[in-house]
Amino acid sequence: MSTTADPPVRPKRALPPLMQLSDAAAERLRGLYEKGEQGRLLRIGVKTKGCSGLSYDLTWVDAAGPGDETVTDKGVTVLVDRKASLFLIGTVMDYEVKQMSAGFTFTNPNEKGRCGCGESFHV
Repeated sequence: MSTTADPPVRPKRALPPLMQLSDAAAERLRGLYEKGEQGRLLRIGVKTKGCSGLSYDLTWVDAAGPGDETVTDKGVTVLVDRKASLFLIGTVMDYEVKQMSAGFTFTNPNEKGRCGCGESFHV
């Protein structure tokens, strides 16, 4: 007579946040939300583009859609296109000002590589 024992239950591992905002990104978004984009939200997605295959897509929308995840960090809310969620888990969005340019940047732990010009990435 043999009995099968239930396998031990492993504790669930906490998932990293979908996205986080740096202080600079949160401050820049606050300014945009209060001025030119008042009443709108920034939607972050991923689309097929560039020589590495994927690029970040930032779009202003009037309201969250049925396929959007809401992320609130440092008092600022952004939307993440649900189709992009798996590509963005753990990503930190920053805002950088350089001598000749300024813009949002992404530190994505899922990226496996980028193209030479930095416009696209692959996972």
